[in-house]
Amino acid sequence: MEDPEIGNLLCTLYGVPLPADSDDDCDTEYTSGTPRSGRGDIFDIFLTGTLYGQAEMAFNEALKRDSQNVDALVGQGILALARHDFEGALGWVEQARAMNPYRAQILGVIVDAQVELGRYEEAMASAQAMDSLRPGLTSYSRISYLRELHGDTAGAIAAMERAVSSGVPTAEGALWARVQLGNLYFNSGDLAQAEQTYRHTLFFDPNYIYAQAALGRVAAARGRYDEAISLYQPIVQRLPLPEFVIQLGELYEVTGGIEQAEQQYELVRAIQQLNAASGVDVDLELALFDADRGMNPMAALEKARAAYSRRPHIYAADVLAWTLYLNGRYDEPWIYSQEALRLGTQDALLHYHAGIIAQALGEETAARQHLQQALEINPYFSIMYAPQAREALGR
Repeated sequence: MEDPEIGNLLCTLYGVPLPADSDDDCDTEYTSGTPRSGRGDIFDIFLTGTLYGQAEMAFNEALKRDSQNVDALVGQGILALARHDFEGALGWVEQARAMNPYRAQILGVIVDAQVELGRYEEAMASAQAMDSLRPGLTSYSRISYLRELHGDTAGAIAAMERAVSSGVPTAEGALWARVQLGNLYFNSGDLAQAEQTYRHTLFFDPNYIYAQAALGRVAAARGRYDEAISLYQPIVQRLPLPEFVIQLGELYEVTGGIEQAEQQYELVRAIQQLNAASGVDVDLELALFDADRGMNPMAALEKARAAYSRRPHIYAADVLAWTLYLNGRYDEPWIYSQEALRLGTQDALLHYHAGIIAQALGEETAARQHLQQALEINPYFSIMYAPQAREALGR
């Protein structure tokens, strides 16, 4: 590596080492692990604005010294991913690829950006090229996610199993991949296999926080809310990622702790304000969060429209459909809801949203079909919405 500082920053930002061909782990103060599904998602990497600024200055300075510094170009691409500037990320790493077409990490960033831009066929081709160049945990995990998006849960599980087996069991990458494997089981309603996989992860690292949180989610799915709360409370103290804080807030809410729930939701808002101040585009995340909690639905809709225009993937279409519905705009959401389902993704929440929207349109047959499918995919998909789906079906 030409510049150790750039390498350390790349490890910090993305949880993967340089050179990118290596499957070894980073060992930096801020490293929080390979992003979920291989993507630079701020819900998985909680970094301060100071760190983003430090990284950007370092990358800019390196490129002033040498405009063909591949490490710095990749760094700019990864930073753009973390800030949810996916077009920008592609621009940076395409420059890097022109100078080094044999670097797998470059293709990884390209896959991540293409997925977030809804360019799924291109993403699959890029992932296959990455796998051909250097098969390993990072390529298998991306292939797994793309298969999951296309409704191939069995294929996604098989690819993630390969990701797990290709890493050192105690290393961050393999721990992360094993949790993702557990999540695939959870999302298909197999709580027993999910729990076993999470516990297997903790066998290798008892303090691995993502596996600990996943066990909290299993406890919540089984209706053991007090146990789930006791698991999430120390997790949120250690690492207040929005996904953890939201889960704890919902647990308080379903158990009647409205004031405690609101405290968690206020924390989420504060975190996302910090992220926005750091240059992160959080419109999509905030739109869904605010809409689900009935906070300023018109502003949530505006955020959802803006996010969809910049990153028109299936989940952005779903959030736009849901915010339109919550604003009483029943003439528009069905189109976007169907767009969200166009890949055949076996995601219970997508079908729940489609079912509720169809119900509002008076399409009772479609409503029942989607709500039934949501519960067939995963009867435990949400402690908030799964009971509502059963109630709507008269169960």
